Amino acid sequence: MSAVNSKVGTRSSSETDRRPVDLAVLYEHPAWFEKVFAELDRRGVAYEKLHAPDHFFDLDSGERSWPVLFNRMSPSAWRREHGSGLFYTLSYLSHLESLGTRVVNGSKAFRHELSKALQLSLLRSLDLPFPKSRVIHAPEQAPTAARGLRYPVILKPNIGGSGAGVVRFDGPEELQRAADAGQLHLGFDHVALLQEFIPARGGFITRVETLNGRYLYGIRVYLSGETFDLCPADICQTTGGRDLTAPGCVVEASKAGLRVEGYEPPGPVLRAVESIARGAGIDVGGIEYIVDDRDGQIYYYDVNALSNFVADAPNVVGFDPFVRLVDFLEETIDVARK
Repeated sequence: MSAVNSKVGTRSSSETDRRPVDLAVLYEHPAWFEKVFAELDRRGVAYEKLHAPDHFFDLDSGERSWPVLFNRMSPSAWRREHGSGLFYTLSYLSHLESLGTRVVNGSKAFRHELSKALQLSLLRSLDLPFPKSRVIHAPEQAPTAARGLRYPVILKPNIGGSGAGVVRFDGPEELQRAADAGQLHLGFDHVALLQEFIPARGGFITRVETLNGRYLYGIRVYLSGETFDLCPADICQTTGGRDLTAPGCVVEASKAGLRVEGYEPPGPVLRAVESIARGAGIDVGGIEYIVDDRDGQIYYYDVNALSNFVADAPNVVGFDPFVRLVDFLEETIDVARK
């Protein structure tokens, strides 16, 4: 066994004894993935829970423990004092892949999940529009790096998590004062983006979920308060470079009191979103975009290799995406067994 505090999920221990465990789920957040586990249990799929903060692995082992592992590690783990697991997870996923394990949302996807800068490089390689940005690794670089950007600008940590640490500055003097006062914090890996603020046309952003590289559903999230393009589901009210961290994320927007509606984007957007998912190696995840209120330009700005799906999905989008996700996992297990 390569982990401590792992748990086999099935309907009964006798079933576990008779059936091989074909799936492991690596997770960190204690509550986000209950619906995944519930659907696996409902179908009687034998799986093993691997709690990332307690996990370790043996490099001497040359045999894979399961044909499929589903990676559900969250980049916001550092906010829950589990940040040491982020780069550990990259090593672990790469190790599993070297053994021939099929990793759903594997090391390539997780590298993109952990780097907003890498996400924008991918968008650039695909010739897709994104907010004008600079990448810095020291706070004192910010005022110089921001030259040529249109204010307001936003300082955004490279490793995200529900908008944690995102700060808006309305002018260069404001940014310079914050830099001089030592008030710029670059996040867990000490890398950050300086990015132009995008005002949302219609007061909403759009998130498009994908599964197995294809469109699954879309939603519009109508924003509350002052908004910016980097943490669209949060209720963001900010002036004077205040920290914009707020509770909630796009998939929990309805619980945060924001209006959410199902929406199918036009064909060119769907093709762009699918190309992003494939380019990032994402098996299941969401891409967010915004329409600039000034000129109608679409900007893609966030690539997520972790999705809990929108709250109350049957009423919002007309079906339960967890059912389709587990359909995909079962199909993936069948292929991996061969």
